[in-house]
Amino acid sequence: MMSILLKYSAIKQAMSPKSDFNRYLVGFVTSLVLLALWFSGGSVSEADSDQVSLDLVDIPQIVLDQDAELARARNKNCSYWDCFNVYRCGQRGTGNGASGLWAEEQQERISIYVYPLKEYTDSDTGKQAFQLTKEFYNIIKTIVNSPYYTANPNQACLFVPTLDTLNQNRIDVNMVGKALASLPYWENGENHILFNFIAGSGPDYNTVLDVNTDRAMILGSGFDSWTYRPGFDLAMPMYSSLLEYIFPKTAGAERKFLLISSQLNIFQRHYRIMQELTYDYANDILLLQRCPTSTVKIDEIYEFQRTADEAGSPEELLKIIKDIRCNFPQGIEYEYPNVLTSGQFCLVARGVRLSQPTLMDALAAGCIPVVMADNLILPFNEVLDWDLASIRIYENNLHSVMTTLKAVSNERIRELRTHGAYFYDRYFSSLEKIVLTTLDLLNDRVFPHLSKTYLHWNVAKTKHSSQNPLFLPLIAPKSQGFTAVILTYDRIESLFILIQKLATVPSLQKILVIWNNQKKSPPHPSLFPKIIKPLKVIQTSSNKLSNRFYPYEEIETEAILTIDDDIVMLTADELDFGYEVWREFPDRIVGFPSRTHVWDNATNRWRYESEWTNQISMVLTGAAFHHKYWSYMYTNAMPGNIKEWVDDHMNCEDIAMNFLVANITNKPPIKVAPRKKFKCPECTNNEMLSADLNHMMERSACINRFSEIYGTMPLRTVEFRADPVLFKDNFPEKLKRFNDIGSL
Repeated sequence: MMSILLKYSAIKQAMSPKSDFNRYLVGFVTSLVLLALWFSGGSVSEADSDQVSLDLVDIPQIVLDQDAELARARNKNCSYWDCFNVYRCGQRGTGNGASGLWAEEQQERISIYVYPLKEYTDSDTGKQAFQLTKEFYNIIKTIVNSPYYTANPNQACLFVPTLDTLNQNRIDVNMVGKALASLPYWENGENHILFNFIAGSGPDYNTVLDVNTDRAMILGSGFDSWTYRPGFDLAMPMYSSLLEYIFPKTAGAERKFLLISSQLNIFQRHYRIMQELTYDYANDILLLQRCPTSTVKIDEIYEFQRTADEAGSPEELLKIIKDIRCNFPQGIEYEYPNVLTSGQFCLVARGVRLSQPTLMDALAAGCIPVVMADNLILPFNEVLDWDLASIRIYENNLHSVMTTLKAVSNERIRELRTHGAYFYDRYFSSLEKIVLTTLDLLNDRVFPHLSKTYLHWNVAKTKHSSQNPLFLPLIAPKSQGFTAVILTYDRIESLFILIQKLATVPSLQKILVIWNNQKKSPPHPSLFPKIIKPLKVIQTSSNKLSNRFYPYEEIETEAILTIDDDIVMLTADELDFGYEVWREFPDRIVGFPSRTHVWDNATNRWRYESEWTNQISMVLTGAAFHHKYWSYMYTNAMPGNIKEWVDDHMNCEDIAMNFLVANITNKPPIKVAPRKKFKCPECTNNEMLSADLNHMMERSACINRFSEIYGTMPLRTVEFRADPVLFKDNFPEKLKRFNDIGSL
């Protein structure tokens, strides 16, 4: 265990005789001081007085018996909604008893309790369950010194066991499982977080910690799409403290190589491909391998803790464990990781372990990462847009990597390197920044209404940067109401029924009927239903789905309700409530029919999913509210040829709109009310586009095509639905604002 032994005096000072007068004088003065503190508001906070001790001297030792209870196995199906008790997190506080600025904020935030430091040993062998490392000690110290810390476990939202599980090679997984079960607030791991940088051990090298963790959240590196529990676990980088001392300046470094492959544990099939590419691009590729003489492997840096203790400082440690690697095929020696400063791009490939320290090494060196690990979950992927700082290729496309990189423009290279440097400096350049970023992200999960935006996480602030594309106040004005835009072809009967229903919605201001049939004229105005709201029919020049999103000059409100002519089942209360929800989230798509997208590990493709799941990532614009700004963006600023492709194939305009909004805001849509059935009772299946047997396959193809054009997957998945307050409670209807809310 890495602990600094400190000695202190245990000799008590002898008490000298005092006169009664002196004692009374001291007591009187003490009373005055206490009274002064009381009336001045000064006090010793509970957090300060009970703050966990970080003293490494005389750490209590806990002996674990052979028959001690073992924590239950990791629950692979845990999510934020069923394994996390959010009701523990409603406390309002000021962190670790702080005053001043933190006390003035008094905002809602998570409170984190850190267990006292303890050693756990086996009752028979005396073996320790884990070895305390300097890195883990600094993690605990950062949490305790953060505004999220609380010394009161009864007020805690999250619990951090002081069991060092950063490196699975340095722990006894069975004893750690017993130690977890012995914690006083364990409760099957609920609301507990465990840190892990190196997961798994040979020969399987699992991508998640091989410890019985029950319902605990894992904050670690190396997750793949099979082991990562989205919205529950949190992906972190594989950290090395040496990086803080290796690269003093990289801005002016000469980039002699287009691509550097420096990993020593790359898969053989990938290494053979790189060897072949090296012969074809001898001046562009630097392929490094282990030299004939033994050198240090950077991915085993945690095995050098004793060496670190002896060295005394990172600078001295670097001299002891200098890492020399040789290039293929000449065998020229290069010092790692300094050599990365000479490359434009650095390959981050799947190795024996999925997560590699090469990613952080490359960012620190100003080398643009080329990530070639199909299922790897990148650090802080929930909030960081890695497409701004890296290039990702499929493992099967490694043979064409040079063609891909040569096609990247110099301007794009500068942008990628700038964003990479910004990410590294802000989130990864020190262990303290990594931990604080982790805590901020966890806080955003628990309090989403206070969460930071996409721009906050991904874009450096400048004097002229805008943080809201809509320039709107927090809540849109109610007085305006919304404009209903109905896209129709020739379903006259259902169109008239819909118009009559829309006219009863209090917040409706105007109805636009977009007549998309060029072969048939719309009905005469005298045949339309007589309503008290303005109504106008616009006949289009061509039959295009994108006509529903055209920014017509007749639209004078900020809110637009796009609705199909066969959506006649929505009630006035549902539509009015949907508008009220949109007012609070004017930059999002807010609507009724929802869908989601899922990653198919079997095909390595995205799949459109319309099953009734709790997760949604799209709200279909057949019945949805959006800001008129998005109609302008759809018409004039849609990336690539998406708009033209949608019009040619008469499909996926709603998916395209969801991609557009999510890409700019990095926010999911919002589903309103529980209704999930939206079939037209007057329409036959033959008349409905969704009845096509190939519809689902075409929609899946749309998602994959759009994600390729965007170069990323902008859709965000959420488990959230907006319902009226008390709409299901047994209250008198006159006390409820929205009574007529449909069921499933």
